[in-house]
Amino acid sequence: MKNKTTLQEIANSTSGWLMGNGPEADVVFSCRIRLARNLKGFVFPPYAQPFVLKQTAEKILNSVRKSNYFRNARVINISELSPVEREFFLEKHLISLEFIKSEDYRFLVVEKREIISLMINEEDHFRLQSIFSGLQLQEAWQLINAVDDELERNLDYAFSPKWGYLTACPTNTGTGMRASCMLHLPGLVATQRINGVLRGISQLGLVARGLYGEGTTPQGDFFQISNQVTLGIKEEEIVDNVGKISRQAVEEEKKAREILFRKNKTELKDNIGRAYGLLANAYLISFEEAMDLLSKVRLGFSLNLLPKVKNIRVLNELLFLIAPAQIQIKEGKELSSFSRNELRAKIIREKLRE
Repeated sequence: MKNKTTLQEIANSTSGWLMGNGPEADVVFSCRIRLARNLKGFVFPPYAQPFVLKQTAEKILNSVRKSNYFRNARVINISELSPVEREFFLEKHLISLEFIKSEDYRFLVVEKREIISLMINEEDHFRLQSIFSGLQLQEAWQLINAVDDELERNLDYAFSPKWGYLTACPTNTGTGMRASCMLHLPGLVATQRINGVLRGISQLGLVARGLYGEGTTPQGDFFQISNQVTLGIKEEEIVDNVGKISRQAVEEEKKAREILFRKNKTELKDNIGRAYGLLANAYLISFEEAMDLLSKVRLGFSLNLLPKVKNIRVLNELLFLIAPAQIQIKEGKELSSFSRNELRAKIIREKLRE
């Protein structure tokens, strides 16, 4: 029952990082830092027996309870959730695709603004993340570094002077850090320059993923850029590199938007206006279509072509409110595809009136 109550509380609240109030927020949807940490003397979760997972969960939760950053945080037992309920947290960017398949003694800890969260017994003993609106990667890093230091006062990390933080997957060994920025790049997609930019990102040692991270494809012209290498490089260098490449991608996107506006202004206004009209008046709409139309409307907002839309926050919130699991959790039951499409259209119509 506690899990169900907490689910509804989270479903009815707005994530602090959806406000759209950070630098370059019309292009940089969010920035995130995630740290992988393990406890010394304990088997990594993929190979651990249930009693070991229980011990590590208890140790980590005990440290969390002593943390000022997690004061009044919600603790969710992922093992007790249904597939739809787990999908809900994936859509909220609070857990990973890997965590959906988790079994016993898996927990999510999330503070009320949802800026700081922690997965217990995912691939590693815990994954700690901070997520900010706009291009605030340095701010996200400073916060998560402070949280990590506080947790470490009560935990003995698996650390090697030679290799750094030890992790279940060798690609995370070293700093254990993944720094990423979620970018909205409709201009580059529309001008067919996106593949060149993504190739350039790859050549610089970064990787571009979909809206929900590793193992997902881009939707609504959103691309997540993150580092691949964690070994032999300092945390500050990772943050600086991802931030630098993200800023370059922002500049390329702005140039693409200028080209669209200058060369095809009437056509652009027509496409954006039609997208808004469909969203504001549809009574049935799929998730995929809604994401495509919202991408166009979000572009229109950034170019000052939609005076009816007063706040980017509304558009940011809609990107999550319309996701399949979000709709079902809000309704308190599983729904058919038709019912989801109907409710999604209603949510969009009502939200756009705000």
